[in-house]
Amino acid sequence: MAKESSHRVVMIVSAGSNPFEMGVATELFGLRRPELPVDWYDFTLCSPTPTVRMHSGFFQLSDVPGLGAVDRADTVIVPNRPDPLEEPDPDVLAAIRRAHARGARLVSFCTGAFTLAAAGVLDGRRATTHWRWADSFTARYPRVDLDPDVLFVDDGQVITAAGSAAALDTGLHLIRADHGAETAAAVSRRLVHPAHRDGGQRQFVEHPVPGTADASLAPLLDWATEHLADGLDVAALAAHAAVSPATLHRRFRAQLGTTPLAWLTEQRVTLARRLMERGEERLDVIARASGLGTATSLRTQLRRRTGLTPTEYRRRFAPAP
Repeated sequence: MAKESSHRVVMIVSAGSNPFEMGVATELFGLRRPELPVDWYDFTLCSPTPTVRMHSGFFQLSDVPGLGAVDRADTVIVPNRPDPLEEPDPDVLAAIRRAHARGARLVSFCTGAFTLAAAGVLDGRRATTHWRWADSFTARYPRVDLDPDVLFVDDGQVITAAGSAAALDTGLHLIRADHGAETAAAVSRRLVHPAHRDGGQRQFVEHPVPGTADASLAPLLDWATEHLADGLDVAALAAHAAVSPATLHRRFRAQLGTTPLAWLTEQRVTLARRLMERGEERLDVIARASGLGTATSLRTQLRRRTGLTPTEYRRRFAPAP
């Protein structure tokens, strides 16, 4: 049975907010997950006004809690704004600054990065936003290290996502950070959302926003995830796809924004994390089963992506003995 919630997620909505981002946050953090024996989230919306007319007047929210909810949040989500160049509500900026000062996690979806930047919490940080607004963002906030070619950036206390669909990837990344890879995979399966757009820790996102693909990689990716322990390399992937390694590299770049080798390594580390979360303690067994080869390689790759040693990772995410 799932435990009672203790992590409070609050999403700020205001006039013109996009219903999609609100729906993503509600789906990921607001729905009960009785099938998962983890401490799930306590989710609520808040707004500067009790009535909020959503984007293009599609519908209206009533009796929305006030911004005081932000002061009790562990994670604060800022969605997109219909006109990111319009000055944000001063009360919203003040609430964001207070949350930042006390150490709450701040998350922006799409052009919500403009709101975080206006509050001053992105200065000196790496961040991203929707590619369409990248030039305007850089001109307006030159002290932010903007990377417009990625799905999301996790800079520790502050996480910024690119376009609307990247909100899903970002939310799953947060769930993975809070509850482990196994739980994030379970939520992903329930969403029928592909797990091929995961970002890596430390560098955090290696996958730019996908361009127009010349062929579907899905069958190859599904096959590869079932054969990670078989010593797969780029040549083996190319042979299975019946293309040259150069062609495979171009397709990975076009569809996933990463290289075949980087994708393989990411999937192997994810599998290793899930094995540890299921209680496996033998590093050599985990390394072989995930295709990482050796315990040394496992330690190196896990530390690079999570900042944790295997012992620390098990202590945080593995079931109690």
